[in-house]
Amino acid sequence: MRSNIKTFIARPLSYVAVCIVMVGGVAHAAAPGIAGTSGTGTSFDLTAAPAFISQPDGNSVYSWGYGCSAGSTPRFLPAAISSSTLLPTGVTVTPNCPTMQIPGPTLIVHVGDTVSVTLHNNLPAAAGNTSILFPGFQVTSTGTPGLLTGEAAPGGTVNYSFIATTPGTRAYYSGTQSDLQVEMGLYGAIIVLPPIGTVPAGCRAVGTTLPDGDTDYRLAASAYAHSSTCYDREYLFQFSEIDPAIHRQVQDQLAQIGANTCNGCSLLNVATEPYHPAYFMINGRSMPDDMDSNYPPQYPHQPYNGNPHMHPGDQVLLRIVGTGRWQHPFHEHGNHVRVLGRDGNLILSQTDSTKLAGPLLFTTTTTPGMALDGIFYWTGKGLNWDVYGHKPGDGSVCTPDPNGYYTADPSAPNYYEWCGDHNKALESAPFGDVSSGGPVTLPDANILALGPWYGGSAYLGPEATGRAVGPTPIPPFGTVANDPGSEAGFAFMWHSHNEREITTNNIFPGGMLMMMLVDPHFYFQINEAN
Repeated sequence: MRSNIKTFIARPLSYVAVCIVMVGGVAHAAAPGIAGTSGTGTSFDLTAAPAFISQPDGNSVYSWGYGCSAGSTPRFLPAAISSSTLLPTGVTVTPNCPTMQIPGPTLIVHVGDTVSVTLHNNLPAAAGNTSILFPGFQVTSTGTPGLLTGEAAPGGTVNYSFIATTPGTRAYYSGTQSDLQVEMGLYGAIIVLPPIGTVPAGCRAVGTTLPDGDTDYRLAASAYAHSSTCYDREYLFQFSEIDPAIHRQVQDQLAQIGANTCNGCSLLNVATEPYHPAYFMINGRSMPDDMDSNYPPQYPHQPYNGNPHMHPGDQVLLRIVGTGRWQHPFHEHGNHVRVLGRDGNLILSQTDSTKLAGPLLFTTTTTPGMALDGIFYWTGKGLNWDVYGHKPGDGSVCTPDPNGYYTADPSAPNYYEWCGDHNKALESAPFGDVSSGGPVTLPDANILALGPWYGGSAYLGPEATGRAVGPTPIPPFGTVANDPGSEAGFAFMWHSHNEREITTNNIFPGGMLMMMLVDPHFYFQINEAN
């Protein structure tokens, strides 16, 4: 699929022509991370080290990042990612935690855990000391005293310890020369889960499968210990940017200085202003690289992707972290995001502590260092057409539940259909299912002006996959971007609302851009492992 994406980028006008398109074969995401090396899963052994990361324009950027110490044996989460018994037949995943990655390893702990993080400074000696800040926690540290926290001198170590007090997603990042070291890539996320075994009323315990049969990749039954924070899927997105001129300065100065050191001080003299970023990243990758799989060999130091999937009706937990120097106004097409909490603080009503009071956001705008947790939800309600495209005489029914959706049978092709739109046609000349007539005539699926991802169908149900291709091959090679035996869902473009941030080195499309893929329950099993 990567080659199709690359071809697609060469035709940006096709790309912007459709905001709801049909895609197939791309990889998925979850909230991958590590649970530490001790029996209680609260001890982490990390390094700060240099490496090159890749960008879609072919450039490699010299960077610094946190990673796992050589020889450490972290446990990868969610468990389904590293458990072949929980993966769909034929699916294999090889999680890894290199000695340097961007962003740093996601640290996953539970409320009440005593967390210990040992950091080894494997940066070039001339870079001086380095450290980690854990905002929101009462941290004690060893090492060389620094301005904000204990630091590790070149070749040395420092230990941080704290108690994970409240659930939620937070950022961690360097507290040493932060204008330079965070820019170079020294940042990551820490996820604090509710106490083990916490299942608030109305939530489901984490199990092997979800009600519709998909593998359960959740880290917990709820984002917070509150019944209004239940969820079905979760994804972690860390937004950052790179000014390659700063990275080149560091690389050039290190080449001149060599192995020189000055007892922990930095010999670098890097101008971090004026600031002109050219690369804008989600989880350390720019579009389209962010839509490749987790842990791919082509990105050895960028293991996490950004390509969410869902079924209609899923409560999708978004863990969003702003890093770098700029504010990032990220827009999730398809619906607003209901904010649960910020920086590990659940937002409750001042007059009724049982009710959430977080806003509905059109863009999940993050300032540097800020994290938020929110729920995204999509059902097709209000579209005023039958998105499942029922076939006349197929016996499909839509008996509404108290909320107006069909939820009686999770195995039914129209599971979670909004019954108010049942048997309403979209097409004026339907060529497959719904035949009651409708307001529009859809074009041939092979009209290139719509781009190779567009399938000519606005349906999720029966025959949707068959509509993913038109009656004739796409010239010049008979390309089939959507295998009719595979996926046929809606793709909502999720992207930064800062237009420059959806470019890669000033070329559109790129940067902070990805797709939210909405797939039918019955026809597509979502594999969040890769």
